[in-house]
Amino acid sequence: MYEYGMVRSQAEAAKNASVDLGLLNTQRKNDILLAMADGLMAREKEILAANEKDMDRGRKNDLKSSFLDRLLLNHERLAQMAEGIRQVADLPDPVGKILNGSTLSNGLTIMKVTVPLGLIGIIYEARPNVTADAIALCVKSGNAVILKGGREAILSNKAVSDALIEAGCRAGLPEGAVQFVNIEEREAVSELIHLDGLVDVVIPRGGAGLIHSVVQNASVPVIETGAGVCHTYVDARANVDMAVAIALNAKVNRPSTCNSMETLLVHKDIADRFMPAMVAAYEKAHVTLFGDDRARSYQAAMEKATEKDWATEYNDLRLSVRIVDSLEEAVAHIRRYGTGHSEAIVTDDYAAARRFQQVVDAACVYVNASTRFTDGFQFGFGAEIGISTQKLHARGPMALPELTTTKYLINGNGQVRS
Repeated sequence: MYEYGMVRSQAEAAKNASVDLGLLNTQRKNDILLAMADGLMAREKEILAANEKDMDRGRKNDLKSSFLDRLLLNHERLAQMAEGIRQVADLPDPVGKILNGSTLSNGLTIMKVTVPLGLIGIIYEARPNVTADAIALCVKSGNAVILKGGREAILSNKAVSDALIEAGCRAGLPEGAVQFVNIEEREAVSELIHLDGLVDVVIPRGGAGLIHSVVQNASVPVIETGAGVCHTYVDARANVDMAVAIALNAKVNRPSTCNSMETLLVHKDIADRFMPAMVAAYEKAHVTLFGDDRARSYQAAMEKATEKDWATEYNDLRLSVRIVDSLEEAVAHIRRYGTGHSEAIVTDDYAAARRFQQVVDAACVYVNASTRFTDGFQFGFGAEIGISTQKLHARGPMALPELTTTKYLINGNGQVRS
């Protein structure tokens, strides 16, 4: 039976360590990260063995193939995780930057500088790479972190975090600065999101259900991330070959991710040239299509899309398709069903492209490119903590700058206020 207080104890240890971690200089933090990357690969055999146990349990529990794909680790993915940590080490330190400064008429000098947030709680599902990404970004930005992963990946996450903590501590990571909650019970999440005064911010990373639950129930500040009902709109003046390539990549490159496309919108004037080639490409990739009546005329097997389909983040080889009469109709659809994550237009019409980017309200709005690029690594930020879909503090891929806040430093020589 779960006993409240276990997570609090870990949070208290992390909060205490956050002071020392926040004072580390750039070189020391980089040394810790490089040691972590090496330590991760040194424990490859142990980590992959733990992951295989999680995979076996997932198969026995009939988890979806897309879920198992997010859970899977292999040598290549582990090496990518290590490389991501090294890339974070190479990035500029976000802490201690002077954003602006001034001297008042009374002689006071004021500087606005960046500082760590303090203690960050990360709640996530079956993606062990998040463990490495989150730890690396938090260490580089001087933040302590407490991690609560999903039960489906608990052995993998524990093995990854153990490897990183052990290697990091040998290189100078303050003891307790990185905490992994090795508890499956959901009560651990409830305790974590109510640790007012200890946890400075919680970031949920996972499906819409997880994110909604944390946002609705947390008493500590939350940065909302992730849920991605992403669209690609093929405009009347699109290059057909380009549109097929982009729409195929956006759906099948890795359908389990939040930046994959879930709905394809096609202008009626290009549908006869575009849809046959697009449907053929999707059939070859084993994508199941759901469409409105006009879209269904291009594939006999296409199922009728329901209201639920338009709002669903499939995270699978499933796709909703709609034929629209205009750019305005496409935008209206996105406004109704989109989640503010990533949206794309394919067009050779400069005016249409600019109009789309101006009126679509999302963290990332693309012209002639796949939504799959919404990723901190792809944007050149190194690893990411998640994709923020809210508008306060951070929006889009959350990397190092988004894990800092600001402090004003004021210096005087005896001034008093009259």
